[in-house]
Amino acid sequence: MRKRIKEESVIFYSVLKWIVLSVLIGVIVGTAVALFLKFLDVSIIFTTKHKWYFFFLPVVLFANALLAQYIFPQADVYKTDKVIESLHRNKDIPITSVLKAFFLPILTIAGGGSAGKEAPAADVGAGLGMLLGRIFHLDTYDRKKLAICGISAGFASIFGTPIAGAIFGVEFLFVGSILYDVLLPSFIAGIISYNISSTLGIRYFYHKLNASFDFSAVLFYQIILAGIFFGLCSFLLIEMLYFGKKVSERIKIWNPLKGFLGGAVLIVTALLFSTDYLGLGLDTIESALKGQSLKWYAFILKSFTTSVTLNFGGSGGIVTPIFFVGSSAGNIFAQILHLDIVSFSALGFVGLLAGAANTPISASIMAIELFGTGIAPYAALVCVISFLMTGHRSVYPSQVLAFKKSKLIDIELGKEIEKSNFQI
Repeated sequence: MRKRIKEESVIFYSVLKWIVLSVLIGVIVGTAVALFLKFLDVSIIFTTKHKWYFFFLPVVLFANALLAQYIFPQADVYKTDKVIESLHRNKDIPITSVLKAFFLPILTIAGGGSAGKEAPAADVGAGLGMLLGRIFHLDTYDRKKLAICGISAGFASIFGTPIAGAIFGVEFLFVGSILYDVLLPSFIAGIISYNISSTLGIRYFYHKLNASFDFSAVLFYQIILAGIFFGLCSFLLIEMLYFGKKVSERIKIWNPLKGFLGGAVLIVTALLFSTDYLGLGLDTIESALKGQSLKWYAFILKSFTTSVTLNFGGSGGIVTPIFFVGSSAGNIFAQILHLDIVSFSALGFVGLLAGAANTPISASIMAIELFGTGIAPYAALVCVISFLMTGHRSVYPSQVLAFKKSKLIDIELGKEIEKSNFQI
């Protein structure tokens, strides 16, 4: 009996401790995200009011690469994949990396670079979690947990999805495994962060679907086909990012000059096609989810501009471009098969996140938070199929493989994706 009482006392202390810590990190990250989004909005409004703003892209990416290389050069953990790598290797994230993650993406995105706004939030959240852990003299494991809570809080407050954000933070470190011991503080941090940023005036995108899904055998097969298609689109996005990285590595010039070159390529792309494929691309996502028909090549072109931006000097996230690629892929899928454009654009929105980031659970929950409960079973099916179809690859190559997506593939588990060899 005494042993059981001691056990309950220890658990009570642990739960209370993490409630306090997760509330603190939720407040801190929610405030930081609100500031980041306000700075970003002001910067975008300032630049895009000029019709030819994107002509400054070579200078913008040059400056971004220059700052990244020479201002706090040791602070290299300012991108999500680097954060994942640091957490797996139990490394601390310096406060200077937080500053880089906060300011450099604003420069990139406002200048027209194709990048996302979520990585700064998640990366800043991870860095602030580490900082709070150092302030309270927590051990390495607890600092890591607090960093994961910061990631969850950042993702929750950047998109207004507290539950999906919490799950994302504990799901995206490993492919096929969830960190259950961080689930409670991640939920609390996500909910608090979302409410703090909302209180500070941040407004979020929600789009409850008007279309209803009347189940039938035909719809079931269409959903399966959509999941396969979104998995292939995830594969394409990842491979284009990988190819862009290889091309960048083979160009043996000064990094800021690479940025200038990348900016020039983006200018040509915008002149040939449209500026729709630069920046965040939120207007195009909105159009897809309102049922407007997009160009058939929209998802391919966005994958290209994102690869150029992130591999040639730019800073920022990958999830917002994933949403663009997904919604536009769903849009063209619906056009080809004469299906409801709104519904399949929404399914593509979350299906690409599940496949490209290996996060089927958080993507399924996000579908409910953003689009309503009617989409739930179909989104879950699309997300899981897309997740499997993408194979053992990711937009986050530092993710650690925890299971095989097929027993016919011999692949090393317990290693980062980029370091795992596989045979068929």
